Amino acid sequence: MPALPRPSNGPGSRYTARAATTRSRPASAGRRTDIVALTGRLTVRDLWLIRMLHEHRVLTATHIAHLAFTGLRSAQRRLRTLHQLGVVDSFRPLHQTGSAPEHYTLGPAGAALLAAHAGLDVAVTGWRPTSTGRIAYSPSLGHDLGVNDFLVRLTARTHTAPSAGVQVWLSEQSCARRWGDIIRPDAYAHWCEGDRVLPFFLEYDTGSQTLARVEAKLAGYAAFTTTTGTRPALLLLTRTQSRDLALRRRLANTAHELNLHIATSSLDFTTDTPWARWWTPLAPGAHRSTLTELAGVWPDLTEATGLEVTDADTVLTLPVPPLPPSPASGP
Repeated sequence: MPALPRPSNGPGSRYTARAATTRSRPASAGRRTDIVALTGRLTVRDLWLIRMLHEHRVLTATHIAHLAFTGLRSAQRRLRTLHQLGVVDSFRPLHQTGSAPEHYTLGPAGAALLAAHAGLDVAVTGWRPTSTGRIAYSPSLGHDLGVNDFLVRLTARTHTAPSAGVQVWLSEQSCARRWGDIIRPDAYAHWCEGDRVLPFFLEYDTGSQTLARVEAKLAGYAAFTTTTGTRPALLLLTRTQSRDLALRRRLANTAHELNLHIATSSLDFTTDTPWARWWTPLAPGAHRSTLTELAGVWPDLTEATGLEVTDADTVLTLPVPPLPPSPASGP
């Protein structure tokens, strides 16, 4: 089956984005933000977006439009307003060719609102005046965008196929908070279609780690199953088909010995339709399957433990709904 064309930039490319420009605000926006007055100007969708940016660190205008708006232009208009209010920050990465969409992070007013809702100091949110710069120039920016792009596409599927979509999506930091003593996946999610649910951990492989290092992670996932008594699938998403084949050759025996349910694919195939028949279970003679079909291939899958809400949870630690409240209100 022919591979899809590789994008010249973004999550599916070989280029790691670096910040080039940061959008400036009016001089008045630099003053101390009155979050009490600001609250009256925000919608439930805006408040959802604040939590999403805290959870997932960086989302592009395209990501946000796919999740929460009817089109890119309406998303851009609202995001410009939120930027002027200091609710979000933004930067535009430098690409080798073409231009990148605006990338959004949590802004000072957004962090203050989030902290107020949690009854905590802003410092507890982890936000700093340098946060956007650190994200923009981070060596892991391409990796983080790749993870988020994959989950955004899965989540937005519900707009065209109402019976399908993502009902749970935890970021790398949320996974580390829950299970960091055993595993540190790049994300955890529940893909649902009809009555089938595929709970899975995601490892987004950029090729920067050796095959041996990736193989060593499997012991942690086996320990997770043994320790918790729960069994999510493990999806390994690589950037190229050649890397995918190399991983399959290296991991096949180990996955069988540890009794892990693993499927692999690459961005050569899944760039636009990651839910489709691009996933191959790591087993002899396996054929490509859809995510929904994987749930049927592995009927003993269960959701990961540690998702239950406790009295210790705050707005900062509760899972964020992958989609905004419906109907989306406001401008």
